Amino acid sequence: MTAPLLLHGDLHVTIYEVDNLHMGDLHHLFHKIAEGVESLFGFGKRTHKLYATVDIGQARVRVGRTRTLEEQSNPRWLDKFHIYCGHTASEVVFSVKVTNPVGAVVIGRSYIAAADLVSGEEIEEWLPILDADRKPIHGNSKLLVKVQFFDIARQTYWSQGLKSPNFDGVPFTYFPQRNDCRITLYQDAHSADSFVPPISLAGGKMYEVHRCWEDIFHAINGAKHFIYIAGWSVYAEISLMRDPRRSQPGETITLGELLKKKADEGIRVLLLVWDDRTSVPLINKDGLMATHDSDTSLYFHDTQVHCVLCPRNPDNGSSLVQDIEIGTMFTHHQKTVIVDAEVAAGNQDQRRIISFVGGIDLCDGRYDTQSHSLFRTLNTVHRDDFHQANFERATIKKGGPREPWHDIHCRIEGSAAWDVLHNFEQRWQKQGGRDLLLPLHELQRIIIPPSPVMSPDDPETWNVQVFRSIDAGAAFGFPESPEEAAKSGLISGKDHIIERSIQDAYIHAIRRANKFIYIENQYFLGSSFSWNSKDIKDVEIGALHLIPKELSLKIVSKIEAGEEFRVYIVVPMWPEGFPESSSVQAILDWQRRTMQMMYRDVASALEAKDIQANLKDYLTFFCLGNRELKEAGEYVPPEKPEPNTGYARAQAARRAMIYVHAKTMMVDDEYIIVGSANINQRSMDGGRDTEIAMGAYQPYHLSGNELARGAVHGFRMSLWYEHTGTIHDCFLQPESLECIQTMNDIGKQNWELFASDNLDADLPGQLLSYPIEVEPDGTVNHLPGTKVFPDTNAPILGTLAEFLPPILTT
Repeated sequence: MTAPLLLHGDLHVTIYEVDNLHMGDLHHLFHKIAEGVESLFGFGKRTHKLYATVDIGQARVRVGRTRTLEEQSNPRWLDKFHIYCGHTASEVVFSVKVTNPVGAVVIGRSYIAAADLVSGEEIEEWLPILDADRKPIHGNSKLLVKVQFFDIARQTYWSQGLKSPNFDGVPFTYFPQRNDCRITLYQDAHSADSFVPPISLAGGKMYEVHRCWEDIFHAINGAKHFIYIAGWSVYAEISLMRDPRRSQPGETITLGELLKKKADEGIRVLLLVWDDRTSVPLINKDGLMATHDSDTSLYFHDTQVHCVLCPRNPDNGSSLVQDIEIGTMFTHHQKTVIVDAEVAAGNQDQRRIISFVGGIDLCDGRYDTQSHSLFRTLNTVHRDDFHQANFERATIKKGGPREPWHDIHCRIEGSAAWDVLHNFEQRWQKQGGRDLLLPLHELQRIIIPPSPVMSPDDPETWNVQVFRSIDAGAAFGFPESPEEAAKSGLISGKDHIIERSIQDAYIHAIRRANKFIYIENQYFLGSSFSWNSKDIKDVEIGALHLIPKELSLKIVSKIEAGEEFRVYIVVPMWPEGFPESSSVQAILDWQRRTMQMMYRDVASALEAKDIQANLKDYLTFFCLGNRELKEAGEYVPPEKPEPNTGYARAQAARRAMIYVHAKTMMVDDEYIIVGSANINQRSMDGGRDTEIAMGAYQPYHLSGNELARGAVHGFRMSLWYEHTGTIHDCFLQPESLECIQTMNDIGKQNWELFASDNLDADLPGQLLSYPIEVEPDGTVNHLPGTKVFPDTNAPILGTLAEFLPPILTT
């Protein structure tokens, strides 16, 4: 076996066929195993089929899988794969397998050395199929494949930014890029009138904030034909309008009342809400996730609002075990609102489509502003919406701190809004039951077809592309043949049709990045194939998506080129839930391994260049938190938390984390991704949680020698203003050493104030350095004297979960 090499780029693979496949005694053995399983589980005989997989390296990093074919001596697949890779490996492995009810059995494997691929030459070859001892299997069967590797460093877009307003979008995706659209970006569910970030944009303009739930309320209230909502959670009892300075009489009604009112007006109102299988009436109606799915369904029962609870059903290509995993462990995680809206003010004759996409569910606990108060709103906007999921038995009767909620959302206008509509229609046709979708082709005279909403000459126009993580178990109309699936940007394998274009969009944007990347996400874990753990078998974890590895490889490439490049990442202090629980601790453990893998990559690159530097000057992690002094007139709870609990300690210290639920990435102040997808395997896989996102840029605001000064820049600066409470000149050059050191200094000072036993004033800023210490070799440890999060007994670095399967927490 040759020495491992880094394969960073694109791998194009075609698996054609196997010749002369004689399974011999294996055929009898496979069927005996299958018959035993079928008898054990009590289902009838199933046909056993052949398929092939593509793996990178000995770690068996699965990157491709063919369709299944009936057993035969000459199976012909002709399946093609476009594979993003960032793996260190000595070979690419092709495995031929036969299915059984609970999985598959390997017939044999073929190999191509990585050293034979790095030249970029196309290889088309009959490869011998070998057994576990690398000897030819019975009959000397061979596999015909075609493979070509495209090194990322040779790609014209590598580290070049968007470069041209004619950028065509991310390739190999289901939805193409749409031009001449309009995007509105939202930070948090609401913005108070007092939040006015002093941010200058190109053309002498000043940045203006927008109000998410206020805009959603007006969009729903203004709909004349249809309202379609999809959510992980939708709660009828919340109010979208809560700011007394901005709401009009009658606008403070609940979401449920609003939707029923619109439905009674004859408007088609459809809701797709994830069916949490753990919410069982009379036992635990709220379910483990407290999504209120049963409450919402009951609320709209016997009304004109059509609410469907949809479980996460598996695709047809899954095995029995996979069917169980998908149905019980994974969710519908998309958060979309699609309505018809007026074309122009006062014009009721023509309507257009607008869509909302992002991380904010229309449910309790999400309403917040940039102040992220812990105690001061318990008498007002959070009196009937107290949410605190991080401490046991927390209630409004026992008082704060509530759980502040930071999130990001967007509104899409133009042709891309129709792609969000198409996603909803595909999902409704799959799981909605009755055919209630409005036939828009019959309303062509009223609802204008997909068309530009901005002039191509307008400097504020946007180009937008919609991305998803979804499979044929959740979306109707996916092509069944691998050939047609490939043309639609879909991945096919083992009769499983998957779209994972969100991961592709992140990878493509990271590879294009030239100066800096800014990420906010609820989770940050992955690329387990590169963790190099000594205490676990990384191959068994399965968090294989590439995003963390792509980030560290980008930093490494910039160090090697002698160019400045920075990565800023904001995550929650811990994933929502009791911080000492096994699931939260497992996720923190995966996160620590991911961080450490990235820092070790950076450390190795610096060592190779003989550079002495703080690793946090290249890659830095933050979380958000708040502390506030007690004010006169505050809500006084009639009860108190149980003594000696995290809840009681947090209340006494008057502090809590601000929960980061955002899912966004900004690149070079010119390109932004906003959606529902977390940076974990659940969200990026395509066959697990269903997700939706959009990627967008303004063709008149691209970065060159200087960073762009359009809406993406303004939004990033506004977020930094929210988190730090200030604007520094260096924030205009986030790629600079001065900027990242300034942000790290702010975060460090705020963390010290947050963790202090004393409280003399409100926390001056919400940005906290994530409480880890990074050794010169990249090893991640806790801060000296700080092994657990304040007010808890929860280790910051997490702990291994002995009994939870990794597929649940990755």
